[in-house]
Amino acid sequence: MALKIGYRTVKTAIGTGVSILIAQQMGLAFYAAAGTITILCIQVTRKQSLQTAVKRILACLLGLVIGVALFPLLGFQPVTLSLLILVYLPLAVRFRIQEGFVTSMVVLLHLYSLERLDAAAILNELALLVIGVGVALLANLYMPSLEKELKGMVAAVERNFAIILQEFCYYLRHGQSDWNGQEMLETEKLLKEAKLLAVRDVENRIGGKEYTFYDYFVMREKQFEYLERMLPLVSTLSVQVPQGRQIADFLDQLSHSIHPGNTAYRFLDKLRLMREEIRETPLPQTIEEFETRAALFYLLHEIEEYLYIKHKLGKRGPAQEKQYT
Repeated sequence: MALKIGYRTVKTAIGTGVSILIAQQMGLAFYAAAGTITILCIQVTRKQSLQTAVKRILACLLGLVIGVALFPLLGFQPVTLSLLILVYLPLAVRFRIQEGFVTSMVVLLHLYSLERLDAAAILNELALLVIGVGVALLANLYMPSLEKELKGMVAAVERNFAIILQEFCYYLRHGQSDWNGQEMLETEKLLKEAKLLAVRDVENRIGGKEYTFYDYFVMREKQFEYLERMLPLVSTLSVQVPQGRQIADFLDQLSHSIHPGNTAYRFLDKLRLMREEIRETPLPQTIEEFETRAALFYLLHEIEEYLYIKHKLGKRGPAQEKQYT
């Protein structure tokens, strides 16, 4: 089996070596700790890396404040370290910087080993912190683009949507189908995976808010909820009526128009016209036809809501929409 080395592993390896080299060249004591801090600060996304860096810096400063207060008072003793941790952790949790605990303990243990709190010792630890965090932030400026993978997921979701609508169309025309619903299960799983990846894409962006893949997949997830609601409704329409075939033709057109661009408003207009045409047709003659007609009207309502979700997202503007076309 071939070994696969990810980009994060490469950045961690290079960043660790660079941090240690800088600290060593500066003649800092405990220079290897700069590499440890870099390892702890390199994260999956730029946003996570920045948040981690800030929390570790604040955590170290909190630890130094407590250390400066307790070490001179109680001495450099094991019991002092235990008391320091007992005081430190509740405060770190209170300020939500507890993930910087390990980094701050590294700094405090250095001071404990030196058994002194003079300016030179504290500046040495602050320098190690700045080097470790700074190199990690620089390393995390590079993030591989997720666009190709996300566009592939967009295509897969749209392909499944088209198949699902085609199956609805087939059932409305024939009153039966041997479809096993596989695309429904695949789409549910795919949307969850796509949203997680899209979150990473958002957290790697620098700048203001804009239309993102995450917005797109949230929109498709909401639409998929309506497809799930339509499925049992369509499967109960065993009585064939002209209106059902009319809706089937509409779904057929819709299945061939699933794409990232916003054309939902066109289908909303067509749907409203179709609803009016159906209302003007003769009343049902049997109970079965009446129940079928009522179910079809409810199906039209669900289709309208499905389209309206896309229509609302399209109102964000054509500039954002071009990102996926």
